[in-house]
Amino acid sequence: MIILNLNKIGIILMSLIVLSSCDAVQNANNTQKGAVIGTTAGAVLGGVLGNNVGNKENSVLGAVIGGVVGGVAGGVIGKQMDKQAQKIEEEIPGAEVTRVGEGIDIVFDERSGVYFDTNKHNINAKSKENLTKLVNVFKQYPDTNIIVEGHTDSSGDDTYNMELSKKRANSVTNFLISQGISQSRLTTYFHGETLPKYDNATAEGRAKNRRVEFGVVANDKMIEDAKKKID
Repeated sequence: MIILNLNKIGIILMSLIVLSSCDAVQNANNTQKGAVIGTTAGAVLGGVLGNNVGNKENSVLGAVIGGVVGGVAGGVIGKQMDKQAQKIEEEIPGAEVTRVGEGIDIVFDERSGVYFDTNKHNINAKSKENLTKLVNVFKQYPDTNIIVEGHTDSSGDDTYNMELSKKRANSVTNFLISQGISQSRLTTYFHGETLPKYDNATAEGRAKNRRVEFGVVANDKMIEDAKKKID
């Protein structure tokens, strides 16, 4: 309960900080927006969300926000992430793709073709098809690190759900590796039922909460290359 409450606080703070930057970014292009938001919000959001979202600091949102570079270099990175996000949306229309700070948040649930049968963690044929499309995009943008995060709904025992989310997240990670994504790019988290995005009181909400979430962030090479471009 404490984690969820802090999560809400973090989201509120994020909203306030970004809204306070609206005047500055209203007429800016994507690169300029990334620079302004990264500078004004990065440190605060990294501290709040990095420590309070998910199980400890381990979550997609915490990693994406907590890893912002900020400044002009952050704007350069943001522009590259814009292109990658657009490519993912084009290749996998059902995926929920959101640009966050200097990174990307990608959600696959039972509506978007990456899902698991009840109490199972093996990847089915349809899921493999969509994950393969995602792999192809990841290969086009090699200077990024990838977070894989597993979630369940609230049905059943919470300890069982935590283990199930772990198995599902590991199944996805192992599939990405089998398709040629370097293990060094990947970090795997699992949260069971602790981070619902939707209402577990409804069948639709539970289906959406049975999801795999990805975060895409700049690696050291992308960060250094971005800094060189502004020297």
